Amino acid sequence: MASKVRFSLISILLICITALAQGRKSLYTRNDFSANSLVTNDGICKTLVETQGYKCEEHTVTTNDGYILSLQRIPTGRSGKKADKPPVLLQHGLFCDAAIWLFDSPEESLGFILADSGFDVWLVNGRGTKYSTGHTSLTTYDMAYWDWSWEELANYDLPASVEYVFNHTGQKIHYAGHSQGTLVAFVNLSQGKLLNRLRSAALLSPIAHMNQLASPPTKLAAQFFLANDVYWLGLREFIPHTNNVAKFVGGICFTLNQPCLNLITFFTGPNCCINSSRLDVYVDHEPQPTATKNLIHLSQMIRTGQIAKYDYGLRNILHYGQLVPPTYDMTKIPEEFPLFISYGGKDYLSDVQDVKILLNDLRNHDANKLVVLYKDEYAHVDFIMAIDAKQVLYDPMIAFYNSN
Repeated sequence: MASKVRFSLISILLICITALAQGRKSLYTRNDFSANSLVTNDGICKTLVETQGYKCEEHTVTTNDGYILSLQRIPTGRSGKKADKPPVLLQHGLFCDAAIWLFDSPEESLGFILADSGFDVWLVNGRGTKYSTGHTSLTTYDMAYWDWSWEELANYDLPASVEYVFNHTGQKIHYAGHSQGTLVAFVNLSQGKLLNRLRSAALLSPIAHMNQLASPPTKLAAQFFLANDVYWLGLREFIPHTNNVAKFVGGICFTLNQPCLNLITFFTGPNCCINSSRLDVYVDHEPQPTATKNLIHLSQMIRTGQIAKYDYGLRNILHYGQLVPPTYDMTKIPEEFPLFISYGGKDYLSDVQDVKILLNDLRNHDANKLVVLYKDEYAHVDFIMAIDAKQVLYDPMIAFYNSN
């Protein structure tokens, strides 16, 4: 039975790879334009922020390993009043970019809500996503460009973004991350990093321990090493957003006689409160590419239950001087650092049982510096797109920021 399941999954995977190969050169016409022309003509500021009546600035920052990241800044509320509260840096999750914080109306999207609440809002786009494809020496067609996982996002992208915002504003920063955006924060905080730059962190759908996640396709893919198969077939970039893949997924929806929203549910859990009329906006921007190596690293976490460095197998001795990769210890997060953690009962990726292990790691955290908000009806995407998120999630989060 297991071999049949693996054969079926690999068959689907090979169809996807064929579609990806056919659609590869058309993807965003990547690297056929300058970063400046991109952000000027069709960047997030022009397409999602200024269209709603907000001022917006485009910025770039270069990481220590050469990746050029795009950041957007919303320095005022819609009224035009300049921010009078500290900066907030918003970090997206896997297969997303900064647009996720702006998909709904200004009354429902966290990026706009924070700006209208007086915060200086900064949004960052991780390496490899549409607006962050630049590099000082590589192009996205080079395999070396995609030689990274979430560990590089934690070690390079997040510190570079935080340092840039700190230097630009002269103020310590509130942080908000969703999904993978929480993992990169946990890794830094557990090593005592960024503490002199951050005021607090709000972590939505936290990803740390992943051994018990309930997403059937994600768990199967991890168990059967499917990302490894893709990697050794030569696909270093995992590109879910091409016309051919969109048609392929649409065909699955048609064959199963199911709305494509149900496929999202299959991966993320039954999201309770998404405005279905905004899904077209979502599909226009997401999903975004990631490195296949990143998916392998996440799969390793799912299989082992460890928050560990990338497992190179026999080459671990060369990389780490030991047979197994070193782990990150969440109990090392400073007890006095302000944390806001929110998770959902229907979330397939940030599973309740895994989050409970994380909360047990934080059992000695200063009670006055830890806020935990549980939403039984929320699944993974609800935390960034639910129509009631302002009332049930963002208002308490802003109150947390205001108290720190």
